[in-house]
Amino acid sequence: MEVINAIGRRKSAVARVYVSEGTGKITINKKDIDTYFPSAILQYVVRQPLNLLDVAEKYDIKVNLDGGGFTGQSQALRLAIARALVKINADDKKALKDQGFLTRDSRAVERKKPGQPKARRRFQFSKR
Repeated sequence: MEVINAIGRRKSAVARVYVSEGTGKITINKKDIDTYFPSAILQYVVRQPLNLLDVAEKYDIKVNLDGGGFTGQSQALRLAIARALVKINADDKKALKDQGFLTRDSRAVERKKPGQPKARRRFQFSKR
């Protein structure tokens, strides 16, 4: 099997994933997943598509992660891994889609408007 690549985005985070056959090692920006995401919850989020298909020990994954915070990065990585798994085996698409792993979460921060302190917050109104 050659190297399969995919991309995932969430908020301002971008994850580029390179999947090859191996022993289940996940390397993010040249660091191990346990070092990059110390939180067990974020590690669980990243491994969700792999655990769903029972292929966690079958592939080695190299990741370039850029932008955003740790939550957005972990969700971008989950999307990228799910997309790569679909490229490897198209039969897995239904299972991943039913769990919502192939849907790009398009929610992002709304821009700040001029003449206001925040995106929707207005300055206090004074009648007199």
